[in-house]
Amino acid sequence: MSEIYVGNADPDALADRGWLLGHFKPEGDPRHSTDVEIKWGRHPRGDRRAEWVRGEERTALLVLISGCFHMEFPERTVVLDKQGDYVVWPRGVDHSWFAAEESVVLTVRWPSVPGYAVR
Repeated sequence: MSEIYVGNADPDALADRGWLLGHFKPEGDPRHSTDVEIKWGRHPRGDRRAEWVRGEERTALLVLISGCFHMEFPERTVVLDKQGDYVVWPRGVDHSWFAAEESVVLTVRWPSVPGYAVR
């Protein structure tokens, strides 16, 4: 397989529920990584995570590309409403999310941990 991959986030994101890069891509694919995972998320207005993530083993960064997106944590809700707004949370922080408007977000989390379902 080639060492260079060129794609587009919208169609590529459909293969693994938004995840573009991580341990779940096949060995030999330039998008395979055990160090980091990257997700392109498109969320319609009113979209909400089905259940809270509890006992997270990864650190994460979420960047708002467009829209208005709420990251929910046990003690607070962070509202991202300006392009480029972002939030970082460490391992062990429970979280959920809600799209107050149609939103596009880019999520990076590390490391890429096998055994987690791609959701």
